[in-house]
Amino acid sequence: MSAAANMPTRTGGSGPHAEQRLASAGAPPDRARLVMVMLHGRGAGPEDMLGLHDHLALPDVAALAPAAASRSWWPDSFLAPLGANEPGLSSGLSAISALLDDLERAGFGPERTVLAGFSQGACLALEAAARLARPYRAVAALSGGLVGTRDVDEAPRPDLYGRPDKRFDYDGSLADVPVLIGCHERDPHIPLARVHRSAEVLTGMGAAVYTHVIPGAGHGIVHEEIAWLRGHLNAA
Repeated sequence: MSAAANMPTRTGGSGPHAEQRLASAGAPPDRARLVMVMLHGRGAGPEDMLGLHDHLALPDVAALAPAAASRSWWPDSFLAPLGANEPGLSSGLSAISALLDDLERAGFGPERTVLAGFSQGACLALEAAARLARPYRAVAALSGGLVGTRDVDEAPRPDLYGRPDKRFDYDGSLADVPVLIGCHERDPHIPLARVHRSAEVLTGMGAAVYTHVIPGAGHGIVHEEIAWLRGHLNAA
């Protein structure tokens, strides 16, 4: 059976993000060198991420972009207590896990798979990368940070936008996996303190983390991040 026949057409997993639309672009599966799993931000949709794939101009790379139910992976900030974002968070993670399993059955193991996301999707991409701990080709979080594994009973912190910190307890290894965490210096949604903590945690898991802090205020994707992605997707 060909790889194309095994490629998923809907999201798997459980909860609200299961059985959602799975948009695709780029190379046909039987001619693709790599597959990018691309996760959109709050209020957006798969086509927004497929536009980034088009901008990368890599004709031998396929892209799959799942749709979140109601256009949001979870309702609150990723800094909120974990329970405030359930069942969305767990459902999103299960959908990504199921998609990675489907891709592996289609011949695209983690070494041929890239996780990439923007904003809320960037947070989900990083969290999935850490919790699932597979040898991905690369992980790119464009304006995002780790969600965390457990709430802690601590005072709110100004550098976390008035939220308490979390625990980041992940099993497994990301040895030598290239990881990009990009963020503006004054992002209205992603505090720089969480970006640096995420880089520290993922480095501790063995990942080769590059943190790109964009000067000034903003919340968007910049040329340097696209160049990083293109470079790592082109690397032999």
